[in-house]
Amino acid sequence: MGDSITPQLSVIIPNWNGAPHLPGCLESLRAQTWRDFEIVVVDNASTDASLAVLARYPEVHVLPLERNRGFTGACNAGFAAARGALVLLLNNDTEADPRWLAEIAAAFEAHPDVGLIASKMLLFDRRDTFHTAGDFVTLDGLPHNRGVWERDEGQYDHPAYVFSACGGSAAYRRRMLEEIGLLDDDFFFSLEDVDLAWRAQLAGWRCLYVPSAVVYHKLKASGGGVTASFYDGRNRLWVLAKNYPADLWRAHWREVLGGVRHTGWAALKAWRGKEARATLRGMAAGVGGLPRMARKRRQIQAQRRVERAYLERLMSPPYEIALPPD
Repeated sequence: MGDSITPQLSVIIPNWNGAPHLPGCLESLRAQTWRDFEIVVVDNASTDASLAVLARYPEVHVLPLERNRGFTGACNAGFAAARGALVLLLNNDTEADPRWLAEIAAAFEAHPDVGLIASKMLLFDRRDTFHTAGDFVTLDGLPHNRGVWERDEGQYDHPAYVFSACGGSAAYRRRMLEEIGLLDDDFFFSLEDVDLAWRAQLAGWRCLYVPSAVVYHKLKASGGGVTASFYDGRNRLWVLAKNYPADLWRAHWREVLGGVRHTGWAALKAWRGKEARATLRGMAAGVGGLPRMARKRRQIQAQRRVERAYLERLMSPPYEIALPPD
């Protein structure tokens, strides 16, 4: 796909035992109106029929890994192999609207200050219901999907600056990634997209939500349960330790501690459940990794170019900033 030697867009699909989902995802990319792109599927040592399915798509560059390197490891391997100036992550359990790539390319062209783009993600089996209209972080440091479970009634049909793009359909400017770095491999899985968005925001890059770039997602088809609970519990602490700025901390430390306490207390109350115990194990592992995150923090905070007021505005209702008038 794409007649040029170097495509403008690269779509990276991390895959682990996703054979049932791959055909729908890849067929939706075959139907794109924008043609100047490549597809890189990074296979995390799948044990199902994934490689046999991928063999039916000769346009796809398949990058098989020798072991499961997690979502972050697969995506970073894809970043390294990709050739486009714009690099997009796409979950294997999604279906992209035919104009998805065209809308993203146009938005990057129109907004040179934008380093990452969030798509309008709707549920695969309930296409009138949101998964996310861009992600946001509240002042307590906790991440959220904007609009999750809401009926799509046009309330998010306007482009706006938001905090983060969901990694299931995130688009990045390569120039930004070269400046702030790729996904943090220590995270392995979960919240790696929010961590990257923090680094982008602190360095002065904008995240734009583009409602005309639509993706349908089979929510939790490729993750969840005990595994997600462990990494969620651990990585929430690491996102805070690396990224939450000191001046924001001084102003909102009560909210931050309250958010951590609420997460831990909710897991303790439900400790008989496997997911709750996994969350507690993850939080303990997160505390153990804080010294490593502190070392990373120094470089991240040294790259900061934005004021506290901007971050507070982005992290407060309605969790968006309007675009300037034309």
